[in-house]
Amino acid sequence: MTGPAAPCPLWLHQRFEQSGGSVPFSQFMAWALHDPEHGAYGSGQLKIGKGGDFVTSATLGPDFSALMGVQLVQWLRTLAHHHPTETLSIVEVGPGEAELSCDLIDHLAEHLPDLMDRLELVLVEINPGMEQRQRNRLERHQDSRNSQPPLPHRWTSLLDLKACPVIGVLIAHELLDAFPVERLELIDGQLQRQTVHLHQQHAGVADLHWGTEPIPQTLQERINTTVSATQIALPPPDAEDGWTTEWHDACASWFAEASEALVAGHLLVVDYALEAHRYYSARRREGTLMAYRNQRASHSVLLDAGQQDLTAHLCLETMVHQATTNGWSLEGQCRQGEALLALGLAERFSSLQQLQSTQLAEVLQRREALLRLVDPACLGEFRWLSFLRSNPMLPSTKTKERSQFLQEPSGAIASMPSRP
Repeated sequence: MTGPAAPCPLWLHQRFEQSGGSVPFSQFMAWALHDPEHGAYGSGQLKIGKGGDFVTSATLGPDFSALMGVQLVQWLRTLAHHHPTETLSIVEVGPGEAELSCDLIDHLAEHLPDLMDRLELVLVEINPGMEQRQRNRLERHQDSRNSQPPLPHRWTSLLDLKACPVIGVLIAHELLDAFPVERLELIDGQLQRQTVHLHQQHAGVADLHWGTEPIPQTLQERINTTVSATQIALPPPDAEDGWTTEWHDACASWFAEASEALVAGHLLVVDYALEAHRYYSARRREGTLMAYRNQRASHSVLLDAGQQDLTAHLCLETMVHQATTNGWSLEGQCRQGEALLALGLAERFSSLQQLQSTQLAEVLQRREALLRLVDPACLGEFRWLSFLRSNPMLPSTKTKERSQFLQEPSGAIASMPSRP
């Protein structure tokens, strides 16, 4: 289990009654995050950033986006060479507060001025509350750029992109870890699917409790296929009853939709992920599911549904299998610390020393942010994965040049300061 029983808010009470009083945890998570009126993301009440419920790499400052921008410049120049007349799209799925998008616009305007008239920004957001915040943020950003030419941008869905696919780069930054997950629990030596059910008390008061049910046959078949292909031991042989974990069933269909949205180009996934032997370890008895609110992590995932973020790490092997069986080929993957060093993070540290003494506050803030981005105890354990569109009937993006973030860092790593 993950956390105790919790009071059921009125809006969710109605959803449970309409669904017979019990649903898989994945359905509860979908409601809690994406209900358009009450979900944490759907309603737009969840805040991302230093003053919000949790931070992302992009909300710590512009350096992260500039480093990612180095990689985008390399990819876009290659795509422009192979597709000399087509529009090139930067597609961000789940743009959050649009901080990454705004910073990337500035970086591309500086480093790809000759291609700006061929670029567009495409934002894919399923939650109306978050989309409105993104629109407001991009409008403020455009106003602040004064006479600089705007980068065309639009909101759409993967479904619409499938009808009119694009050439370019698709970014999934801290996206997949918020997909609704199936929770599995070992009971009497057999895996069961965890459920959440409504327990009626008195005078209309009800609580949410954990339960279990047999894994549906179709889900079990998908699990068996992936486990067989990846040689994962699920459950691990030394796991004891009560051992729980997550299964990211929704990722497979997302990779399939994303591959149909892109004619040619790259997919960059940046997210929390662990190797299978660490993810499905008997010592990881409670899985990776966590709730976040006001910068604090909690195991009480049933509490205050719709008012906190829910997230679960990804398993590298299962994610790669889902991607490669749905239209993508893996170029490579590494930890965020390695990726950012290869993209010039050490040089950015050195450049901070050139700032004026009157900019001390900015120097200290950026220094702290850069350290957090590569600290293994913070954001340095994120994984960066590069996928290529791998439909043999469509133009290929494969070149002899390896993506820069997967290359050995060329900068002076020794110049990187350590955290005090």
